[in-house]
Amino acid sequence: MDIQQLVTYIVAMVIMLGLSAVFSMTETAFNAASKSRLKAMENPKADKVLELLDRYDDLLSTILVGNNVVNIALASVGTVFFVSLVSSGGATLSTVVITIAVLIFGELTPKSIAKDMPEKIAMAMAPIFSFLMTVLAPVNFLFRQWNKLMDRIIPGEEEIKTTSEELLVLVEEAEQEGSVDKEEGELLRSAIEFSDREVQDILTHRVDLEAVPATCTKEELSDRFIESRYSRILVYKDSIDDIIGVVHLKDFYGDYDKKNFNLKKMMTPPIFVPPTMKIDDCLHLLQQEQSSVAVVTDEFGGTQGIVTVEDVVEELVGEIWDEHDEVEEDYISLDDNTWLVSGKADLEKTFDMFDTPLEEELEDTQTVSGWVMEELGHIPEKGETFEYENLCVEVTDTDSRRVVEIKVVVTAPDSETENSSSQSTSAQPSDESNQDPSSPHQQERR
Repeated sequence: MDIQQLVTYIVAMVIMLGLSAVFSMTETAFNAASKSRLKAMENPKADKVLELLDRYDDLLSTILVGNNVVNIALASVGTVFFVSLVSSGGATLSTVVITIAVLIFGELTPKSIAKDMPEKIAMAMAPIFSFLMTVLAPVNFLFRQWNKLMDRIIPGEEEIKTTSEELLVLVEEAEQEGSVDKEEGELLRSAIEFSDREVQDILTHRVDLEAVPATCTKEELSDRFIESRYSRILVYKDSIDDIIGVVHLKDFYGDYDKKNFNLKKMMTPPIFVPPTMKIDDCLHLLQQEQSSVAVVTDEFGGTQGIVTVEDVVEELVGEIWDEHDEVEEDYISLDDNTWLVSGKADLEKTFDMFDTPLEEELEDTQTVSGWVMEELGHIPEKGETFEYENLCVEVTDTDSRRVVEIKVVVTAPDSETENSSSQSTSAQPSDESNQDPSSPHQQERR
């Protein structure tokens, strides 16, 4: 073999190896390209990529046909080249060299590059492969027919819809990439989880309700509005489990100067909802009934609490404060390992904050107060203590019905002994939970 033939074979193999790299790179780029990022670019090249993605089967057929043609041609030319150089064992040598070259330069390297910048490469390759798809249209047609036949013979699974968990992962990735900031991420997460939340997760419990009997006088109701600073007060017949209406502040003072005070005429009939109703369904019901409050009933028909339009909206956008709301922190740091925790604080969020596992038997317990009473077996008195996993708990304030506040000491990990009931590996709360008093789980409305 003379020098000219040698150079010709080498150039041909380099060109075919380069084409193999292009086909492999393009396949990975179009697979990894994000449609949302492409749409956000508002670029003609990005629009072209989106157009090709809508015809992905034809695009994939074109890439596979082209890649296989150049790889087969590369193998053939390589065999001729190495046999000419080494007559004995040339075919074996060709197989080894060509295989390694294709793996490194035709597959691994170009695909790795395409993975790092898929949109950029896809936009660069879109015009070329749009032309190739036109040239190979008859071949693509045959492949489409073959795919249809295979679908009839082997039916595929139904298209799986994107789950809320997958959407949450996408939001987290967007935050890490800087596409959305922390506040936007929290709003997106709230919107995704919105339909999964139930009324019982956001209601105001009956012990915190303001209610008056139907026999209440005008002066008594006025005093109750002034003391509570609430804009709405429930009205009951015999007990709070028998709610018959809701009276609004504006309706009350609109009729205040009238001589004949009639509470039943100014109050609106209540809306009753079960605790398991989804909050989005509850919101639609309140909108439909043109009401701002619903009474949540328990399984016995008694009053479990109330939920308002504001409660539902706050679940989506976070706490909404007005001039009459008093901010109360759920968590107050005394030192690195010691915290004052409100009895009203959410139990699951509290355990997450202190990296404490939530046992299965506690999944139905919603507040810190309920957890403390469940652990002690009674309504505790001030000063009572107990240990749970990595937490040393002391009751610092109570009333006759519940725990108002506790002090929590996060213990250090014990590497020598493990007690499954009360001792476990501990971790300190994250700085974010410690220092952001504006987060929903760190504040509540009195």
